Amino acid sequence: MSVGTSSAPGARGAPRPPAPRTPGDLAGLGIDPDQLPDGLVVADEHGRVVCFNAAAARITATPAAEALGRSLESALPLEDLESRRWWQLTDPYGGLAIRVRQPERNLLLPGGREVLVTARYVRTEPLGPVHRVVVTLRDTEARRRTERSHAELIATVAHELRSPLTSVKGFTATLLAKWERFTDDQKRLMLETVDADADRVTRLIAELLDISRIDSGRLEVRRQPVDIGAAVGRHIQAYVAAGQEADRFLLRLAQPLPDLWADPDKVDQVLSNLLENAVRHGEGTVTIDVTPTASPREGEDTGTSVTVSDEGAGIPEESMNRVFTRFWRGSKRGGTGLGLYIVKGIVEAHGGTITVGRAPGGGAEFRFTLPVAAPAYLT
Repeated sequence: MSVGTSSAPGARGAPRPPAPRTPGDLAGLGIDPDQLPDGLVVADEHGRVVCFNAAAARITATPAAEALGRSLESALPLEDLESRRWWQLTDPYGGLAIRVRQPERNLLLPGGREVLVTARYVRTEPLGPVHRVVVTLRDTEARRRTERSHAELIATVAHELRSPLTSVKGFTATLLAKWERFTDDQKRLMLETVDADADRVTRLIAELLDISRIDSGRLEVRRQPVDIGAAVGRHIQAYVAAGQEADRFLLRLAQPLPDLWADPDKVDQVLSNLLENAVRHGEGTVTIDVTPTASPREGEDTGTSVTVSDEGAGIPEESMNRVFTRFWRGSKRGGTGLGLYIVKGIVEAHGGTITVGRAPGGGAEFRFTLPVAAPAYLT
């Protein structure tokens, strides 16, 4: 019976795996450390800095020429949040021989600037002396903006949910406790209020789901043929049925329009939000122009553009760049401030673009353009 040769690492006769490359080998790989998005600092076996890339220089406000050749501790004087010198605490060259890394944590640079720091200890052989110390630095500002955004979202949702749920709880508790004391008209009014508040909660939950899908890139677009003119007409008819004057709306369709393939439900969501903004926050005639235009997507010639404008006060110039951000509100007339953020996400998921400006009549003008995006088998 023959015995096979073991292939486990380190077994006699088995080839040793190649030593892992470190950032000190980046030049050999043809990678410029200055092109890396994060700060990179590498110290040699003597603790002298041999790599200090452009991002590290920007984050630490130390020119690379001043850092190179200095000791790691003096070139990168980090402290923890309790003002203790970080390199004295960790002792990368004289500490435990089994250590290979320091997990990411918040540390402070001189002046109190906070950075995220990760360290890796590179050894030429297990339990051997440290050959390289590789440190990555990341600015915390982007993470703090994300954390603030999440905190604002939670606070807004809690505030928006509290009001309708308090109303629902109050009316249902009152009806259950004193049903016989109310007339049918009073009961109907209370139940209609409960129904409206339940719709408000449902809309908010739907908005949150849309935001989650947009932020994670999971917003699905199910393309079908869409008659954009008919879709706009349905929304206008709904407003007229709800009490708006028919002559407040002006729909202008340029002919011929290209066949549009898009998600009809999401197109309805975009139209509903833009028309609601024009009716609620604008004044005068709401004009909707539907025209063929150049496609916003490369490789396609034709797209469809929809412009919704009103004759109100419009949007201040200084607010134009914040219109499509979360929680932006053009007035104090209610709303969560999430609608236009979702609209932008839907349009971009279709490969389109959306802009805001001032209408000829002085009000706000929103214009979104969608590519035709016909299926390949039709082209």
